[in-house]
Amino acid sequence: MLLRMKSRMIQIRHVPEDVHRRLKERAKREGMSLSDYLLQEVTLLSRQMSWEELFDEIDETDPTPTGIDWAEAVREGREERDRELMDGFLQRDAEP
Repeated sequence: MLLRMKSRMIQIRHVPEDVHRRLKERAKREGMSLSDYLLQEVTLLSRQMSWEELFDEIDETDPTPTGIDWAEAVREGREERDRELMDGFLQRDAEP
């Protein structure tokens, strides 16, 4: 059984020479026609979420409560980092 998928054509106008050349070179390296290479890239691009889609998905999901005060955790992490840096400076200055 042969499935026929309906397809559409996309045409891009005013592609700069250098962009066209680089894409054509990439397609050649992949052993593909420029058309097949671009179809592959556009297909991959279509499967990626846009930033807006990602943020919408994040907004739709309810955060799971962790019981952690994240502001306090960040503050403690910064204080610990600062102490480690100061200890390193003090040890370096104390060396003869």
